[in-house]
Amino acid sequence: MIEFKNVRSIYKRNNHVALDDVSFRIEDGEFVFIVGHSGAGKTTMTKLLLREMVPTSGSITVNNYNLKKMPKFKVAKYRRSLGVVFQDFKLFPQKTVYENVAFAMQVVGTPKALIARRVPAILKSMGLIDKAKNIPEELSGGEQQRVAIARAIANTPDIIIADEPTGNIDPQMAAEIMELLVWINQKFGKTVVVVTHAENLVNTYQNRVIRLDHGKVTSDRVGGMFE
Repeated sequence: MIEFKNVRSIYKRNNHVALDDVSFRIEDGEFVFIVGHSGAGKTTMTKLLLREMVPTSGSITVNNYNLKKMPKFKVAKYRRSLGVVFQDFKLFPQKTVYENVAFAMQVVGTPKALIARRVPAILKSMGLIDKAKNIPEELSGGEQQRVAIARAIANTPDIIIADEPTGNIDPQMAAEIMELLVWINQKFGKTVVVVTHAENLVNTYQNRVIRLDHGKVTSDRVGGMFE
């Protein structure tokens, strides 16, 4: 569960109000788009969800974590409970596909035997088993993003946050990535939050859409069209 209550976020360096009295609740297992043009507040919202910053006022609760009151020593543990997919992939360039996915499990202390079983299974489900020994530069943009998704789900998180997941790939690959996220949501019941400005993504899927404009939620509805 993700809940924003009257969240206000102001950047001190220029007094810019990035989010203004934002409230919404995302239930477990939902698939939600957060949309808006550049400057709408999407980046700030993502940073708040990742606990890279805290709100100026209001509260944010994610799976019983109070992000505003969370002490620093708990942040790393909290972030490991999320699966995050970035626009620029953030893969290790010198690690193979297998090693990139395995690393996510290694850092949380997963036993080697479990890693050896789980990573091939994940790669197979992502259509990447034949790329296990390749490094990222040998892959297409869509394949790199699939590796990023595989890494994001490696530790079976309850919530997946995809920040502009189709921003650096062609339309055909973008459609495949979205279908993959939908599949993960439907098959495993994961909460999926896709932060995007891509009109075609929102208009293709009849999912809940939370729209931001100048830091405010201007609409929140299922099957909402991007305007």
